[in-house]
Amino acid sequence: MRLTANGVAESPASGDNAAMASPAPSYSPESMRAEKRSVAGNSVLAAAVVTALKIVVGFTTGSLGIMSEAAHSGLDLVAAIITLLSIRVSDKPADADHQYGHGKFENFSAFIETGLLLLTCVWIVYEAVHRLFFRHVDIEPTLAAFLVMIFSMGVDLWRSRSLKRIATRYESQALEADALHFSTDVWSGGVVVLGLALVLLGRRYAVWWLRDSDPVAALCVAGVVIYVSWRLARRTIDSLLDAAPAGVRNQIITAVAGVEGLLEIDRVRIRRAGNRYFADLSIGLARNVTFQRSEQVVGAVMAAVRDVLPGADVVVRSIPKASYAENIFDRVRAVAMLHNFNVHDVSIQDLHGRLHVEQHLELDERLSLKEAHDRVTVLENEIQKDVPGISSILTHIESEPSTIEPAEEIVQDEALKKKLKSLEPEFPEILDMHDIEVKRVRGRLYVSCHCTMSDDLPLSRVHDVQTELEIRFKQVAPELFRVLIHPEPSTDDRR
Repeated sequence: MRLTANGVAESPASGDNAAMASPAPSYSPESMRAEKRSVAGNSVLAAAVVTALKIVVGFTTGSLGIMSEAAHSGLDLVAAIITLLSIRVSDKPADADHQYGHGKFENFSAFIETGLLLLTCVWIVYEAVHRLFFRHVDIEPTLAAFLVMIFSMGVDLWRSRSLKRIATRYESQALEADALHFSTDVWSGGVVVLGLALVLLGRRYAVWWLRDSDPVAALCVAGVVIYVSWRLARRTIDSLLDAAPAGVRNQIITAVAGVEGLLEIDRVRIRRAGNRYFADLSIGLARNVTFQRSEQVVGAVMAAVRDVLPGADVVVRSIPKASYAENIFDRVRAVAMLHNFNVHDVSIQDLHGRLHVEQHLELDERLSLKEAHDRVTVLENEIQKDVPGISSILTHIESEPSTIEPAEEIVQDEALKKKLKSLEPEFPEILDMHDIEVKRVRGRLYVSCHCTMSDDLPLSRVHDVQTELEIRFKQVAPELFRVLIHPEPSTDDRR
């Protein structure tokens, strides 16, 4: 196996991109849509309740930490609504205008969430710095403030786990973004509660510097939001720019390299839309393989890719290549196959350093001699161009039947059969001659027979025996027009 420059090795999967590369399990499209929409709808309701409570408590206490959390939750509500809408669109099947499906709507939703988070950070940092250095604001840590924050943390923990479970099951980037939001909201909420507690302690014990704990807590919230935004930004931009999940390309190359019949892997491209992967490969196959064999290899390559990315949409393009193991016979046949010609009985003689080729070529029996000769001339020129060492080519033109010949009768000529059977002792390789049959087709005699030979007799010798026996049949019975001899191994049990 040879890999081109496009098939270079990659580093193993790690971090966020490794998570993107995990295969999606099988599922029913109907159940997927129902579960994704249900958990997204629940997230919208929870976000609305939590945002409303934080706004009320934030204004009554004057806490920047709580107000920053309220702003964060408000943007989470907007993001949750966008996520719900994007999921309803992304689950639609592919159509004429969106031939890769609508999965990118989920990626676009995550991109919008990233922008909203960054706007939250700008406001929180500005207000926190203003309160720390320019304008002190007294806050009132009330029991309601603590209860609302603890309640919101519990809600965020619940919906984060619910969203993460469905996101992992269906590889939904939009739901994963929401789950990441709410999991960090738990920690940022904890920071705000800690800030309120420190302010309360500062008042009780007259520790003046603890009064700044609330804006410091708000800055900690901003730091968490920036961290979340960075993670989301990397994933979202990679998805929108069709970045391949790290390590998956290497896995596919390794899996495909084990497919029998491949000469090389020219290109491997992977893109993702929503929870669906699309893989595009170009592979090199020996140029003289049949179309059916090429399809078999392509099918095996597609199966190997889906072992790495289950359910992926895979397109494989096969490119004919000259194999390093090609001999001159292969090259002659490859040129013939390029022109869709069927050559056989190819023989090559080396006469004083000059190669002479003899071959049999089947052409449609409906062609005229002029048309057939012109095609043969083109083929011979192409062969000499591909194999410059060939000095001359002689082509025997045969007619390729295009109609079914009606057999007029089965001739019961026992004398003829006995005469043909009597030739058996002349050929020591023939162990038994049987099933001799004579037919009359268009007024001419056709004869066929079965000959049993040793199992280990080389095929080249078998062919020679068949040719010699055919000659002898026509010598003792010149009236024969065509002879067909079928060789059988001595262990054949079908007789």
